[in-house]
Amino acid sequence: MSTSTQTTALEVALGFFDAWTHKDLERSMSFIADDIVVDSPNGRVEGAAAYREGLESWFGLFTRAEVIDAFGKEETAVVVYECATHPVASVPAVEYFAIEDGKITYKRLVFDRGPFMQQSQAA
Repeated sequence: MSTSTQTTALEVALGFFDAWTHKDLERSMSFIADDIVVDSPNGRVEGAAAYREGLESWFGLFTRAEVIDAFGKEETAVVVYECATHPVASVPAVEYFAIEDGKITYKRLVFDRGPFMQQSQAA
């Protein structure tokens, strides 16, 4: 495959972002490797089946997201964004992606838990 027709890591990451922000589970999962590993403030998830389950439950909580910035190299990408959920209106987040053969093999999600904690204390 020539370099000009290869999908870059950034294109994969942004394609995935577009899919999950439109709550398109099948398209989202088309970017995910079977052996994906995800690290986040909520813990580690291993494997596409477990990831699918978590993503599907996230769709019930999530309301919107907007990219602030994104950049990538040959096999990695980073997407910085702000999202909103039913309980919290603004949550800044960053995702790091490792990509092999057009699939996300590793994802590191970092987000500010503060807004969730404040909302929980207020309730």
